[in-house]
Amino acid sequence: MHADTERCVRAVRSKDARFDGWFFTAVLTTRIYCRPSCPVVPPKAENMTFYPSAAACQQAGFRACKRCRPDTSPGSPEWNARADTVARAMRLIQDGVVDREGVPGLATRLGYSARQIERQLLAELGAGPLALARAQRAQTARLLIETTGLPMAEVAFAAGFASIRAFNDTVREVFALPPGELRTRATRGARGSRAPRTTEQTRTTPGVISLRLPFRAPLTPDNLFGHLAATAVPGVEEWRDGAYRRTLSLPYGHGIVALTPRPDHIACRLSLTDPRDLTVAISGCRRMLDLDSDPVAVDGQLRADPLLAPLVDKAPGRRVPRTVDAAEFAVRAVLGQQVSTAAARTHAARLVRAYGEPVDDPEGGLTHLFPPPAALAALDPEALALPRSRRTTLTTLVAALADGTLRLGPDSDWEEARARLNALPGFGPWTVEVILMRALGDPDAFLPTDLGIRRAAAGLGLPSTPAALTARAAAWRPWRAYAVQYLWATENHAINHLPA
Repeated sequence: MHADTERCVRAVRSKDARFDGWFFTAVLTTRIYCRPSCPVVPPKAENMTFYPSAAACQQAGFRACKRCRPDTSPGSPEWNARADTVARAMRLIQDGVVDREGVPGLATRLGYSARQIERQLLAELGAGPLALARAQRAQTARLLIETTGLPMAEVAFAAGFASIRAFNDTVREVFALPPGELRTRATRGARGSRAPRTTEQTRTTPGVISLRLPFRAPLTPDNLFGHLAATAVPGVEEWRDGAYRRTLSLPYGHGIVALTPRPDHIACRLSLTDPRDLTVAISGCRRMLDLDSDPVAVDGQLRADPLLAPLVDKAPGRRVPRTVDAAEFAVRAVLGQQVSTAAARTHAARLVRAYGEPVDDPEGGLTHLFPPPAALAALDPEALALPRSRRTTLTTLVAALADGTLRLGPDSDWEEARARLNALPGFGPWTVEVILMRALGDPDAFLPTDLGIRRAAAGLGLPSTPAALTARAAAWRPWRAYAVQYLWATENHAINHLPA
């Protein structure tokens, strides 16, 4: 979108928050870059230039605006709606892969050379993988500076910087302030202002970070949190005090997150054993809640169908409830084949107690991490209270995940993953598509064989046979996964309601 100057200028002049994250406005006279909805008086059109990423702005020598804080805007919805190389690279960069494995590691995961990845990212985003990762480190550093009492040296390494000097130089360059001044301003603002802030100050509990996760309005939280709470695996997930809580398996340790829906943000409270996991934890939570979605684009297309329009108008902004761990969800999808939600939770809880790593949770009732494929590879099929065919399906899946023949994650190519899952024994269309929808984030995954979808379709006057419904749903592409949420919402099921 950044190449359409006229459209960008209109968005900036109208301060349209829907475009935050789609592009960034750089002001030539002040050398500052902003989000489109920045509250200051818009500059003259001839003084504006537009970039597709914050990293591109920083690389061109622009500093982040102190008013609108463009580094904290929602991520571009493009990366969640595409599965090409650039989109997969962006999802991996958001997960901190460049910081942990370098550009060669990023290229290896994507199956390209480092030079090819660099060229593709530069062409589309105006910045290479190192610059994009640097921009993310700066954002993480700012978050730690403003919301924790960690010493600056610990902040630097937790944010992914290789040295304190690089940390200091980057913060000064990106925010035009030294790290100490950033913390002083944040403290002063928390004490002297009641205005909403991008971060919430939490320094009383060591190891705990509280922050706000932004999203594009509107957002209907009912099915999003209702689904996560209704299908929660005891010991790994719970609904407590108005928040969805769960354990997280992370690269450097583990964590516990509590996510609470608010009218204009999602309150996120993270407890981490290693602060270096902050970036991947935030990325996982945003992905799980589908916070980078563009509800205006999604709802606009679905509303064009006269039979779906009343559902969209009744509760616009439905998101797809996803997951923080694709392999975990794939295992749970198999356990949930042809059984009730309660039975699926029971089966999963047994695996968790037998093979999950115990954790401490002083603030709630979480007890374990969900076991990784390597741990589940040792399970005894005869000990599973499942039909023999489903035992075979589960053990085959776990073996494929454990030995790497099947890789599921943010870097997955959706069509390749769909083909590999279809080749596994016991994997029918429903299981494959629900994994694509909720584990891999394919916005066009569709479940025409789902009983709830077929009942909803019949009630609305849509075709109820899978083939006919799939043909009718072609007009909803590429947002059929969101249409599934609206169709599911027609039933009075626990997944559609926030818990009391």
